[in-house]
Amino acid sequence: MAGPVVTLSFDNGPDPEATPLVLEVLRRHGILSTFFVIGSKLADPARRRLAERAHAEGHWIGNHTFTHSTPLGERQDAGHAAAEIGATQALIGRLAHPDLLFRPVGGGGRLGPHLLSAEARDHLAAQRHSVVLWSAVPGDWRDPDGWPDIALAQCLAQQRPLLVLHDLPGGAMRHLDGFLHRLAELGASFRQEFPESALPMQRGVATAGLDAYVMPTPAEGRIAWTAA
Repeated sequence: MAGPVVTLSFDNGPDPEATPLVLEVLRRHGILSTFFVIGSKLADPARRRLAERAHAEGHWIGNHTFTHSTPLGERQDAGHAAAEIGATQALIGRLAHPDLLFRPVGGGGRLGPHLLSAEARDHLAAQRHSVVLWSAVPGDWRDPDGWPDIALAQCLAQQRPLLVLHDLPGGAMRHLDGFLHRLAELGASFRQEFPESALPMQRGVATAGLDAYVMPTPAEGRIAWTAA
């Protein structure tokens, strides 16, 4: 049986300690990934240069909100979609993937209606974003030494895992090289493109599964919604 086809992604950067290490390891392995950046970090010119380097090396740059604070489905303040998504996209600018990739804040890797508010959904649809979720979250930020074993088990349990790691300080990424070697030895291959199952919205058009990730407003209740 063929090994899994793994898509790698990195959240919460850019970071001057972790991102250069990640980029060097990926270069040595010949793997292309996606970096979902935080807008408040990208506003720092030194960190933006890291995103520019990643883009120049063939990695995709995605939007992971401006503050990475509360999952957007838990937000009720008017204008939060523009402040979190729109402001970050403006900073990403020419580094953006043509599909305007957006990854919601999961609050520890959870999937559910807390990911998006109705306002965020409507903003993403109007701006023709693609929403990118995940299927493997080994918790490298909370277990910087133990995450590779968890990630290996999660990836081997699926045919098309979309793995979320974090280019953050703390030392977790010093294990990235060894982890990728282990995966390859077990027959894994790597693909930059996302599995269809992880894309509940593509270029502003919702799939049938989008409702599971949107907190309905009282007026909407549980009525299904599809972007035009």
